[in-house]
Amino acid sequence: MNESINIAQMQNRIRQREIQWRLHALEQMMKRDISRKTVRSVLLHGERIEDYPDDWPLPSALFLGWAKDRPIHVVAAFDKIAKIVYIVTAYEPTLDQFESDFRTRIKS
Repeated sequence: MNESINIAQMQNRIRQREIQWRLHALEQMMKRDISRKTVRSVLLHGERIEDYPDDWPLPSALFLGWAKDRPIHVVAAFDKIAKIVYIVTAYEPTLDQFESDFRTRIKS
C-alpha cells in the first residue's frame, strides 16, 4: 500500500462519529482510564507523530495528544473507501520508550 492516512478525511469521519472501536482498544482504554472522548480529542486536536503506511489491512498512524497534563498516544487506521476510522489502541507513553517530548522514540 505504502500510503499515509489523509488526516482531513479521517477527522471529518470522526466528527461524524464514523468510528469503529476495536475490542483490544476498548479493553486497554478501560484498564488505562482513557475515555472515548479523550481518544476523539487526540485524533482531532493532537498531532500525527508516526505513520505506518504498510500496516495491514489498512495504513495507520500514531497520534499524540494531551488529557490535561497527561500525554496520550492513539493508534488509528482509516479505511478511505468505507470512510471508517478504526481505533487500534490508546495508551499513556512512558519515558523508557519515548523522549520527554513523547514524540521521539528512544533508540535501543
